[in-house]
Amino acid sequence: MSKSPGHQKMPDHKVVEQPLGERLQVAVDGEIVADSSDVIQVEEDGNPRRYYFPRTGVRMDRLERSAKTTKCPFKGTAKYFSIDVNGRKLPDAVWTYEEPYDEHLGLTERLAFYEEKVPGLEIRRV
Repeated sequence: MSKSPGHQKMPDHKVVEQPLGERLQVAVDGEIVADSSDVIQVEEDGNPRRYYFPRTGVRMDRLERSAKTTKCPFKGTAKYFSIDVNGRKLPDAVWTYEEPYDEHLGLTERLAFYEEKVPGLEIRRV
């Protein structure tokens, strides 16, 4: 593992992780694709609030690894998945940090969903 270059260069940039303490579900076109009480909420300067689900709470049979990756200077390299629901494929709708920087090891192997970019995707409290 390694230290985040983003936090080293911009120490005032906040990326705050905390257990949510509530049960959340992710639905796509009404079908539940994630359901867990073990969700980590992430609030990062300049970004929408995100919810990271453990893989055990996600319908991994509905996800397909995509070729897309992105690099976050604070959290590390994100790898993406597409969601397949009711014959509709939603590309790059989910991401994960499989080997995050040391400051964000709590996100390891967890999955986050692009709520605002995917039509029909809804994150709700249960």
